[in-house]
Amino acid sequence: MPDAASLNAGFMVVQSNSLDELRSLVISVMRNYPLAPLENEIALVQSNGIAQWLKLALAEDPEDDDMGGCGIAAAIDVQLPGSFMWQLYRMVLGRDEIPVKSLLDKAPLTWRLMRLLPQLINQPHFEPLQRFLTNDTDLRKRYQLSERLADLFDQYQVYRADWLEDWAEGRHQLRNVRGEAKPLTPANCWQAELWRALLLDVGEQGMAQSRAGVHQRFIERINSLDVAPKGLPSRVIVFGISSLPAQALEALAGLARFSQVLLCVHNPCRHHWADIVADKDLLRHQYKRQARKSGMPVVLDPQTLHQHAHPLLAAWGKQGRDYINLLDSYDDPNSYRSAFRDGRIDLFSDSQPRNMLNQLQDDILELRPLNETREQWPAVDLNQDESIRFHIAHSAQREVEILHDQLLARFSADTELKPRDVIVMVPDIDSYAPHIRAVFGQLDRFDPRFIPFTLADQGQRGRDPLLIAVEHLLKLPDSRFPVSEILDLLDVPALRARFGVEERDLPTLHRWIEGAGIRWGMNAEQRAGLGLPEALEQNSWRFGLRRMLLGYAVGSASACDGIEPYDEIGGLDAALIGPLVALLDALEVAHQELTQPAPPKQWGVRMQALVQLFFQASNEHDDYLLAQLEELRETWLETCESVGLHDDLPLTVVREAWLAGLDQGRLSQRFLAGAVNFCTLMPMRAIPFKLVCLLGMNDGDYPRAQPPLDFDLMGSDYRPGDRSRREDDRYLLLEALLSARNQLYISWVGRSIRDNSERPASVLIGQLRDHLASGWRLANGSDLLETMTQEHPLQPFSARYFHEGDDLFSYASEWQVLHQTSDLVTDVQTLDDYIQEEPLSLGQLQDFLRNPVRHFFSQRLKVFFEAAEAPLADEEPFVLDALQRYSLSDSLLGAALGQLAHVDSALETQAKRLQNSGLLPMAGFGESLQRELIEPLPDLLQRYQQLLTLWPTALTSALPVNLELEGLRLEGWLSNLYQRADGGLLSVTTIPNSIGSIKTRKWHRLTRPWVNHLVACASGMSMTTALVASDDTLLLAPLDEAVALRAMGQLLQAWKIGMCQPLPIAVKTAFAWLSQTDPVKADDAARKAYEGDGQTTDGERRESPALARQFADYDALIAANTFHHWCNTLYKPMLEAPWRSLNSEEARA
Repeated sequence: MPDAASLNAGFMVVQSNSLDELRSLVISVMRNYPLAPLENEIALVQSNGIAQWLKLALAEDPEDDDMGGCGIAAAIDVQLPGSFMWQLYRMVLGRDEIPVKSLLDKAPLTWRLMRLLPQLINQPHFEPLQRFLTNDTDLRKRYQLSERLADLFDQYQVYRADWLEDWAEGRHQLRNVRGEAKPLTPANCWQAELWRALLLDVGEQGMAQSRAGVHQRFIERINSLDVAPKGLPSRVIVFGISSLPAQALEALAGLARFSQVLLCVHNPCRHHWADIVADKDLLRHQYKRQARKSGMPVVLDPQTLHQHAHPLLAAWGKQGRDYINLLDSYDDPNSYRSAFRDGRIDLFSDSQPRNMLNQLQDDILELRPLNETREQWPAVDLNQDESIRFHIAHSAQREVEILHDQLLARFSADTELKPRDVIVMVPDIDSYAPHIRAVFGQLDRFDPRFIPFTLADQGQRGRDPLLIAVEHLLKLPDSRFPVSEILDLLDVPALRARFGVEERDLPTLHRWIEGAGIRWGMNAEQRAGLGLPEALEQNSWRFGLRRMLLGYAVGSASACDGIEPYDEIGGLDAALIGPLVALLDALEVAHQELTQPAPPKQWGVRMQALVQLFFQASNEHDDYLLAQLEELRETWLETCESVGLHDDLPLTVVREAWLAGLDQGRLSQRFLAGAVNFCTLMPMRAIPFKLVCLLGMNDGDYPRAQPPLDFDLMGSDYRPGDRSRREDDRYLLLEALLSARNQLYISWVGRSIRDNSERPASVLIGQLRDHLASGWRLANGSDLLETMTQEHPLQPFSARYFHEGDDLFSYASEWQVLHQTSDLVTDVQTLDDYIQEEPLSLGQLQDFLRNPVRHFFSQRLKVFFEAAEAPLADEEPFVLDALQRYSLSDSLLGAALGQLAHVDSALETQAKRLQNSGLLPMAGFGESLQRELIEPLPDLLQRYQQLLTLWPTALTSALPVNLELEGLRLEGWLSNLYQRADGGLLSVTTIPNSIGSIKTRKWHRLTRPWVNHLVACASGMSMTTALVASDDTLLLAPLDEAVALRAMGQLLQAWKIGMCQPLPIAVKTAFAWLSQTDPVKADDAARKAYEGDGQTTDGERRESPALARQFADYDALIAANTFHHWCNTLYKPMLEAPWRSLNSEEARA
C-alpha cells in the first residue's frame, strides 16, 4: 500500500490471479489516499459489468484492518479506454488544436469514403473496387464497403501506424514487427492510394488529427514538458482490462510522468509463461517481470513443451500473454515497489483448493503440466464434488429449461447461494433472450420456483416497440401495407397517443377493418408501384375506408358508385374513423417522401418530421428513446457536414446510418442487479461469481467466427497485441474458468433436434474435457467425463424426469400429472338434475341433437370452447374454405328467395355486392368464383318453386307451439310455413350445399328440420317437412301423433340426462354406426367417422373441441357401453323416418 501522504506520479503495475485482491487494493488506495475535493477518480474499464462490480464494492461500509469499502461510490468517472485517450490528447495538445472527434475516426471516415469512392474508382490501382461497385443502384454496396474500410483504417491507425506513415509518403510497402519491409501486391495497392487520397481530402489540418498523428505529437509533447498541463487527472486506475493496444499503453506511460497511473492486471499464472504460447519469437524484448518456474529450461523445445506447460494456458492464453508482455515494455517495478506495503506488487493468492475446479485453477496458477497434475491431486468423488458439470441438450430452449431446473436444485442444496451469485454467459444474448424470457419469465413472482433474472447487452433495435415502429416506417417504400403491420403500429403507445387512439378502441378497429374487407395495399396506385396491374383497389385501405365512411353516411342502403357501404359503424364509436384516416394519410405522405433519394440535410428534415408526425411520448421511456433518436440524427448530420457529403442518398443507406447507433454498447447498461445475470461473453465479463454458467458452447458458435475481410492486411502479419475475435474468445473462456469460485456449469446443443444425431461441442470445451480426463480420475474407476456429463431428453415432459431411479429431475410439476399411473376413470360424475326456469326452446333442442356434448358444456357449465381468434388476413381472398363458401352461397340463396320473380337479377345483384364488399377474389378470379357459386342455385330455386305450387298459400305469421312432456315445457315458433287447400302445412328449408344420396346421406344437416317436424306432429299439426338442397329435395310426410310424441318423449328424456353429464355420442359417428347392419363393420365405420383415417380426414372429434376434450378417441366414447343406446334413442327414429327423395322418384319414373 502507498505509505506517502501525497500521490506519487508513476506507472505502477499490480498483478494478481484474483480480481477480488485487485479490487481490494483499488478500494484501499482510494480510501487511504483520496483526491482533492471535487476531483473525480478516473477508472478505465472494458465492460459495464466490471464497472458496476467495482462501484458496488466501493459503496460497501468500511471495516477494520483496511478492509471493506468506502461507504459511498461517488465522484468516480468510469470510462472506456478509447474515449479517455482522445480526451487525454486534447488536454495535453490543447482543445483548440484537437477537435472533440477526429476527422479520421470510423464514423466521419465512413461518410468521407461515401463521397470519395465514386471519384476514385476510375483511377489507377482501384480496379478491384470498381468491379465491386458495379450495379450498385441503391448505394448499398458503396455504404457497406465504406463502413468496412473505415473500420479497417481505424484499426490501422491503432495497430499499424507505421504502414500509414509509409503510405502517406508514397511507399507501397508493409513493414513487419521486425522492421522488415516488403512491397504491397498490385491487388492491394489501392489501400495505400486510398489512404493518400483521404489525407489529401482532409488536408494538413485533418491529417494532423488522425489518431496515429495525434498520438505521435502527444508523446513528443508530454515527454518534453516540465510542468503538468492544466486539467490532467491526478490518478488514473486501469482496472481489469485484459488487452490494450501498444498505443494506449504508450500514452498512459507518458501520462505517468505527471499522474499516478495504477494498472491492475489479471494474470492467470504467477510464473513466467510467455514462451509456452505460439509466436513467442515475435515478442519485443527480453525483460521478464515474473521469474521462470524452477526446473523449467531456459529454451523450450516445441517437442518437450507439454512437459513444462499447462495445456489450457498454452492453448487459450495468447491474448493475455501478449498484453502482459507489452506491459513489461513499460514496467519498472523497482521505481514503485517501495510505495507498496511489504513491497508486494504481485498479489497471487495461496488458497487451498477445495474441489476439482479449484484444483484446475491452482494448476494454471502454478503452471503445472499434466504429469504434475496427476501426481498432485487425489481421486475425485463426484458425489461430493459438483464443481464442474456438463449438460447436453437438443436446442437452446432446452438448454435454458435445464438450466432453470439445475439452478433451483443448487439454490435448494445451498441456502447461501443467491441469484446475484450466478452469472450465465452465452455467445449471443439476442438469440437466447426469447428462450430466457419464455422459461424464467413464465412463472409468477410469488411462485416458489421463480428466479429473478436480468438481461444485459441486448440491442434496443428489434426489442423496443417504439423503435420497431420507427424501423417499420423507414421501410414503407418496400411495404405492402398489410393489415397486420398497421395494427402492429397501433399497438405502440407513443403512436396511439399521437393519433388519439385509446387501447380499448383497438378491438373495435380490428372488427371494422376485418368487416370492411381490408387486407393489404394503400390503394391501386401504390399496388401498381409494386408491379401489379392498375385499377386493383379491392381489399386495399382506401377501399375499406370508403366503405366505412359510406356506411356511416347511408347505413345499409344500396351501393353508391360501386362502393358497398359497411353499415356496422354508428354512434359515438364512429369518431374512431377520424384517427384511422389521419394515420393512413400520414403513412401515404411518409411513403411518398421516403421513396425519393435526397441529400443528408433534406433527410435530416424528413427524419425529424417522421418522428413528429407519428409519435408523441406517452411515458418517460418514450421521451428517452425519442431524445436518443434526435441525438443520433443530429450527430449524423454533423458528421455529413464535417466531411462535405452533399450527394443524394437513398433510404436504405440513411435508415442504417440512423438506427445503427441504437445498438452501440454503453457503460450505463443494467448489470449486477441482485438477480441471475444473463449476458454475452465479452472481454472482462469474468467477474468472480460463485456459479458461472456457460450456455451455447456449440461447435461453430464458440469461438465466434468472424470471417476476415479479404483486404485486411493485418491478417497475414501477426503482431503481439493484435486483437482477434477467436483469440479474444479463447481468453474469455480462460477468464470465465478462473472467475468461477465454487462451480462451473457448461452446456451445449449436443444432439440434433431432428434425428438425435450427435453434435460436437466447441473445440475449446473439447480441450477442457480432454484435459480433465487426462489429469483426474474417479475413486470408483468409472469414466470421469461420462459421469460429469448429463444428457437430457428432447422434451421437458419426458417420463425420465418424473420416475424414481433416474438421475434426471424437474421442478416443472405441471408435467407430473402426465406420468401419474392411475386407472382411467370411465365413470363420469353426474350432476344434479338441471332446472331451467324458462321453458325449453326449439333452438336449444336443435342444438342438443346436433352436438349433445357441446350443448352440455355451453348450457350447463357455461363453458364455451371457442377456437383461438385467428389474426386478420394479410392477403386478399383467393381460395375459399368450406365455411366461407357456405356463407357466400347462403347469402346468394337468401337474396334470390326474397325475389323469386326475378331470380337471375337477384343472384347477379347479390354477387356484385359480395364482390364490392371484398369477399370474393379480385378481377377475373372473382368473376369465375361468382359463376361457380351461382351455378347450382337456379335448379335449387326451381325445385323450391315447384314445391310451392302444391302449397301455394304462405302464412303471414309464424305458428306458436307449446308442448308439455316428461315434466318439461317446450315453447317455440314455426316460421316459413305454407298451406294448401286441405289445411295441410309445409315447412320448407333450403340449404346451398348437398345432402347426399341414400348411402352417403349427410344426416347431421337434417337435425334442425327433424326437431321442428317432431314438435309440430306431436302438437297435432298435419305438417310436411321439405329440405331443398343443391343436389336433392327430401320430403317427410306428417307423422302419427302418437309416434311423434313417443320420439319427442325420448328426445326430451335424453336432454334431461344430457344436462347432467356429457352423453357419449356424436351425430356423424352415430349415423355411421346405424347405417351398417354388421356389428363389426358398424364399429369400424363409427371409429373412422370419429377418429378419421389419418390421411384425408381428421374425424368428427376434431370438429368440436368439446368432443375432443371429453372423449379423446373412439374407445373413450364407447367406454361406458351406452353409445349404442344413445344412437338408437336419439338418431334411429330420424334414420327410419319415411324420408322421400324426389330425385330418386324422378329417376324411377
